[in-house]
Amino acid sequence: MTAQREWFEKDYYKVLGVDENISEKELTKAYRKLARQLHPDANPGDSAAEERFKEVSAAYDVLGDSKKRAEYDEARRLGPMGGGFPGGFSGDFSGGMGINMEDLFGGLFGQGGPNRGRRGSDLETTLTLPFLESINGITTTVNITSDAACSTCGGNGAKPGTTPKICSSCSGRGVQAENQGPFSFSRPCGTCGGRGHQIDDPCQTCRSTGIERRPRAVKVRIPSGVESGQRIRLKGKGGPGSNGPNGDLFIRINVEPHAVFGRQGRHLTITVRITWPEAVLGSDVIVPTLDGGNVTLKIPAGTPSGQTFRIKGKGVTTSRQTGDLLAKIEVDVPTKLNKKQRAAVEEVSKILNQSSTSQDPTDMAG
Repeated sequence: MTAQREWFEKDYYKVLGVDENISEKELTKAYRKLARQLHPDANPGDSAAEERFKEVSAAYDVLGDSKKRAEYDEARRLGPMGGGFPGGFSGDFSGGMGINMEDLFGGLFGQGGPNRGRRGSDLETTLTLPFLESINGITTTVNITSDAACSTCGGNGAKPGTTPKICSSCSGRGVQAENQGPFSFSRPCGTCGGRGHQIDDPCQTCRSTGIERRPRAVKVRIPSGVESGQRIRLKGKGGPGSNGPNGDLFIRINVEPHAVFGRQGRHLTITVRITWPEAVLGSDVIVPTLDGGNVTLKIPAGTPSGQTFRIKGKGVTTSRQTGDLLAKIEVDVPTKLNKKQRAAVEEVSKILNQSSTSQDPTDMAG
């Protein structure tokens, strides 16, 4: 099979034993499992395993890069497997249609082939905060277990005291050029699997992958005023890249409820319970604030249950502004009365009813 047909006809998903809709995370997991099983160091003298290892490496080099994976999927759709070219594929890049595949799929066929750096995967973890810490902000540490640069070899895959050497077949480019008529195209180097280097003495900790799964602590500053559901991005603190930048770490915030206060955006909420005489006659009540202080709230006569009063400047302070404290009134209605209390209430009720019935109709009309 010629090299350019291989890009279109070889099923890299099948090579890795995965479905075409597999996620990036699961794809990487499947590749690493195969790489460990087939690595030459684990199969000394087994040429079949070595060839399979190179094949798996070449497949992952394409599918493990989101851009190249998209180009590969499109190439397969347009190529002979997808039936996109009338009369099949003729063996050159024009396809009988004057189309330059290198222009269409530069990531696969053009410059900067398989040896091009690959960004690390993004990671996400959840951090649960006490209510006060979410309001005030805090610098803390989150503990995660993830892939990271190998602690033994520093990520280069070679035994400490040694270094990877430049691949003699591709001179470190990770690709081998092949000419077909007027066209030139590239494919992953068959010797180094597209990495651009060879390791004679592999690291025993990571088995030359340069990656180790281990726990690590990441320091993070949580700004004041964060809410449940918000995500904080730590650039470069995600999964390790392969000759490319690390991914990012996203921290999803979960805030524990408070026994007294609630929250509505930048505003705090509180329920203030008063007696029904206080609601009827009016009263001054003491309302606690989140900073440990108190404010006096004047309750007007005739305040109904459910009415909300706004206490300015006692809410959440963010980098932009400070919210208010929203005090919702809840009137306590007694459920048990002794004889004296019941008689008093009945007397009040009688007076109120008399006042209502004796009111001048013209006054009632307004």
